[in-house]
Amino acid sequence: MLKLALRALAVVILLVLAYIAIGGGLGAAAGHGKMRGEKVDIGGRSLRIVCLGEASGAPLVVFESGAFGFSADWGVVQDRLAAKGLRSCSYDRAGLGFSDPGPKPRDAAAIARDLDALLRARGEAGPYVLVGHSMAGLFVRQFAVTHPDRVAGVVLVDAATPEAIYSPMATVFVKRFAQASTLAGWGASAGLFKPLAPLIGDRIGLTGEAKAEKQRFFGSGPHNRWAAEEVRTWPHSAEQVLKAGGYDPAWPVAVVTAGPEAGREDWKRVQAAPATASRAGSVAHVAAAGHATLLGVRHAAAIVAAIEGVLAARSAPARPTPSPPEPAPAPAA
Repeated sequence: MLKLALRALAVVILLVLAYIAIGGGLGAAAGHGKMRGEKVDIGGRSLRIVCLGEASGAPLVVFESGAFGFSADWGVVQDRLAAKGLRSCSYDRAGLGFSDPGPKPRDAAAIARDLDALLRARGEAGPYVLVGHSMAGLFVRQFAVTHPDRVAGVVLVDAATPEAIYSPMATVFVKRFAQASTLAGWGASAGLFKPLAPLIGDRIGLTGEAKAEKQRFFGSGPHNRWAAEEVRTWPHSAEQVLKAGGYDPAWPVAVVTAGPEAGREDWKRVQAAPATASRAGSVAHVAAAGHATLLGVRHAAAIVAAIEGVLAARSAPARPTPSPPEPAPAPAA
């Protein structure tokens, strides 16, 4: 059995070396098409932003991607929102996708500053419905609590919360993920991922140009190295966010999680906490979805519904605070 495994490993290594020797043709085939969206200068460097849908009176939906993700991750969701007449923007954080690198550390505070600069430079005044996937749960909250006047609501998509950093299980996961991310950065820089890009570069279930972009940057050394830099700051970012504060209970907050509840009740409660603390919160568990596939063609409807729910909650009349009961009259003497 061991001999077979070693032989299989040798074959994989030979294939990778052969691939590198001939110049990485498959990586090129994964897509060098025209860039969607545009690059916007934010002060000596540029970030790529992709906006779809016509401007209307509704708040702008702004997407933050999870670890190693970028604007392509939201391709299906943005297309579906545009079909419903809703406008949205996704973007590539510094060093990811088509965006220029930024100063280190790439922590939550730096990412929130970049997003603020990008939206201002693009003339997007807000208010915004902020949507964050996975690790971007930290970035969305950092932006929201530092720019509360521009928040219309929040949607958290299988997202992490900063409080989870105190969980021993989460601490171990983040440490191992940071180590694996560093290795991924090295592997991508060596060209090891490019042969795999057409096969596993898109684990979301995207279509068209977004799919081609996802496959292309799956094998990109710079993209993976800067993504790993973000992951390494996770504990520090969580501390930053906790210090910045929590969501305003008046904001509508929707939580959408992937996978069944059974056996994961504690983690699901942690994820749902921002919605349960909101006076207009909602929680949806998509049992058949995976962490990545939740954003793709099979399950994106759940995210669209959550966004629509936040918009509806924002426009609904505020619930009046019940008045305390009148004291009973004193009994006659």
